[in-house]
Amino acid sequence: MQPAPSAFSRKTLAALLIAAAWTLPARAVVSFEEVKRDFRSSDTAVLDRNGELLQRVRTDPTVRRGQWTALADVSPALRTAMVLSEDKRFYEHSGIDWRAVSAAAWGNLWNTRTRGASTITMQLSGLLDEDLRRSSGGRSFTQKIGQTVAAAQLERNWRKDQILEAYLNTVPFRGEIVGIDALSRTLFGKAPSGLDAREASVAAALVRAPNAKPAMVAQRACEVLRTMEPQQKTDCEALDMFTSAAVQRRAFEPNEGIAPHAARRVLREIRDANSAAAPVATAAVAASKGKDRETSVRTTLRAPLQRFALDTLQRHLRELRDRHVEDGALVVLDNATGEVLAWVGSSGPLSQAAEVDGVTALRQPGSTLKPLLYAQAIAEKRITAASLIEDSSAQISTASGLYIPQNYDRRFKGPVSARTALAASLNVPAVRTLVMVSPEAFARELRAAGLPLRESGDYYGYSLALGSAEVSLLSLTNAYRMLANGGRYGTTTLAPRPAEKSKTAPASPPTPIDARAAFIVGDILSDPNARTRTFGLDSILSTRFWTAVKTGTSKDMRDNWAVGWSQRYTVGVWVGNASGESMWDVSGTSGAAPVWAEVMRFLHAREPSRAPSPPPGLVQMQVSFGPGADGNPLEASRSEWFLQGTEQPLFALDTGMTTDASAPARITAPADGTIIALDPDIPPQRQRVRFDSEGRGVQWRIDGKPLARGNTVQWFPWPGRHLIELVDAGGKVVDQRRLEVRGAGVVAKNNGSGARR
Repeated sequence: MQPAPSAFSRKTLAALLIAAAWTLPARAVVSFEEVKRDFRSSDTAVLDRNGELLQRVRTDPTVRRGQWTALADVSPALRTAMVLSEDKRFYEHSGIDWRAVSAAAWGNLWNTRTRGASTITMQLSGLLDEDLRRSSGGRSFTQKIGQTVAAAQLERNWRKDQILEAYLNTVPFRGEIVGIDALSRTLFGKAPSGLDAREASVAAALVRAPNAKPAMVAQRACEVLRTMEPQQKTDCEALDMFTSAAVQRRAFEPNEGIAPHAARRVLREIRDANSAAAPVATAAVAASKGKDRETSVRTTLRAPLQRFALDTLQRHLRELRDRHVEDGALVVLDNATGEVLAWVGSSGPLSQAAEVDGVTALRQPGSTLKPLLYAQAIAEKRITAASLIEDSSAQISTASGLYIPQNYDRRFKGPVSARTALAASLNVPAVRTLVMVSPEAFARELRAAGLPLRESGDYYGYSLALGSAEVSLLSLTNAYRMLANGGRYGTTTLAPRPAEKSKTAPASPPTPIDARAAFIVGDILSDPNARTRTFGLDSILSTRFWTAVKTGTSKDMRDNWAVGWSQRYTVGVWVGNASGESMWDVSGTSGAAPVWAEVMRFLHAREPSRAPSPPPGLVQMQVSFGPGADGNPLEASRSEWFLQGTEQPLFALDTGMTTDASAPARITAPADGTIIALDPDIPPQRQRVRFDSEGRGVQWRIDGKPLARGNTVQWFPWPGRHLIELVDAGGKVVDQRRLEVRGAGVVAKNNGSGARR
């Protein structure tokens, strides 16, 4: 039988420990406030501009540590379990449990196993001091003595509740998990305040054996639970099953929230700024010393707007699911400051590539480059908003052969004003405008607007007018913000910029686009009447407050865009597939535009948006248009804006040319061998190809079937190769053309009329 340690042996052991302590150097006692202040979570909290949590991002891969948890926020069951398991006389001793120490020493003398003598205070001293930290081989005698002295010092300077609180937040549990917050959320999926007796017993058991097998942890937990609830029968078998399931859980995901891509972006910006010692880093991480001691970063985002934008995008993409669309992105910029107010990088769970950030990914922008092209042409006085541009079949010679642009709906409108051409998104007039400007000059303009073109303008050629280069949603939206700001370019930011302390006036921002031209383009894109030829009168693009907007769709329906601005905000939306696969039957008004319109309405629910004031150097005057081939005015008279010196009251065609009635009938459009690749910027019901001819009494046939009579007809295209024939009054074929239609079109039915497929 083992003898019990006597009071004399305890006093002797204490005297030996105190004597040994005199030989150790004095240690500074860290305060509770210092420990709490220096505590850092393994994840960073990314906050909105008002301090609301947006996202948590794992930034320390070596450990999983949650937030500092106050003792009052720890469940009573857990506090009880921890004390009963690790230090039964915690509230009685002064840092060293002499009874436990002497019992342990006596047991070692008799070579018997006893409970360890390390108190919670002693364990905490080892956690706070690296020199006293336990190694894989255990603590040395000197470390044990130092731990004892440190524990006594802690007890003299700290309260018991502070000791227990610090211990619960710094004690390692299992694997990489440190602290009760990380343990509770990882193993039990809840906050420490919600742990019950069963969960608390498992937590306490893990302190004693952090990496033991589940069966051993369960056995220890059962002992703790029995001690906690001696009057109740403990089902250790059920606890074994519960423990096995709990220790395998990894439910705590610090990368959670509503702005994952923005969070990663701003942390990268701050990291880069820190390396350059930029002041923006100081401003962004100023919140990292907040009261919760969680490392945090403040951004320029608005949490309510971010939440609405994400919900709106996901809801709309669910509606488009049957059209083979799963991805989308959205960004909102403050026009004045360049601050990012919302950043939705993907559709989240709807996407198979949710990690891809659609805000920064490079994609073809389609027709959304046209406003920048027309602004440049107007600024260079090559055209005015009322200038007539021919919308007809064009064959442009290039180094690689003939370039034959087509409109989205395959219909040529004839001569149209630049206002109509831009607002209705007509492709052929845009290409003709680029011919005037030149691809290389336009490419330089795009780069000045912040668009990251990888190649020269000559590389893209005239297709650059239709968006053949790749840009990001962020850079494109910021280029539109430049138009909103009168052509002045500025950078965007996710991190709050520090207040300007310099008394010197800030440098003027670069102005890649003439302010007058930017105003005219904004006036065109805000004109619902100008876009009716393509989008109709009742368009989703029309808002009850002032906005300017442009849609675009890239080749083969891979990307769909809607970008536009109001008095205060610029909003850009992209929908498509991160994989690059084509969408099915998604037009400029059914893809990104509805999301753009909803976000704009949200932004201006209680905030007006008024049209900008014209800058100096503009003239407004009434213009009229001459007659077309049918004798009617080409366009209705209207009031139009001009750069001073370019204004004129009448725009008309040269009417001196007449058609010889005796000339033989022939097809004037389309050209033979035309390839039509349907571009989905126009609603399906407006998909037409225009056939033009000369001569009297002619009729058209397509693929041998009668189509219509007259010199001009509109045809619903459908995929395939087709033979167009012009037949005279006697039924003789006098001319023919072959063409090919590629992509989604219409199904042939009832002499060419049909339904979209």
